[in-house]
Amino acid sequence: MSTTRGIDLEHLGLRDALDLAVLIEEEARERYAEFVEQMEMHHTPEAAAFFRVMAGSEEKHRAELWRRRRELFPVEAVAVTRSMLFDVEAPDYDEARAFMTERQALESALRAERKAHDFFAAAIPRLSDPLVRALFQELRSEELLHQELVRRRLDALPPDPPFAASDFADEPVAQ
Repeated sequence: MSTTRGIDLEHLGLRDALDLAVLIEEEARERYAEFVEQMEMHHTPEAAAFFRVMAGSEEKHRAELWRRRRELFPVEAVAVTRSMLFDVEAPDYDEARAFMTERQALESALRAERKAHDFFAAAIPRLSDPLVRALFQELRSEELLHQELVRRRLDALPPDPPFAASDFADEPVAQ
């Protein structure tokens, strides 16, 4: 899997699997927080508000996974690091746009949730530890629930206007 480096899924233990899951949520939370700042800077409050909700959701999930990890492995050091993963669930950096609509923000989140689901689904057949397999199956199922929540919110939105806000933006000029 190109989203992880140096992680042997076949021999992944529960402690490292929980640490990986925590880091995946942390990375996604941080990316959404970056998007909030970008959307606020570009005066797109609806997209910023949605990305703030997503950052909060990722943080809640991260905290719950970390709580479980600390209960099971209270003194064991963390061996999985952020350098071992990239964009497992976090939306791609180029997803954020200066004139992003709420619908576009939701579509970006939906792609990220699908990406996370696909990661866990592809990993499951490679796992040998039944506890890790059960954790990844749980995480894969949660990604499906997240997708459904985003889809429902998308369905409740009116369509975007037929023109893009960027069509009306002034070109940058030298000062």
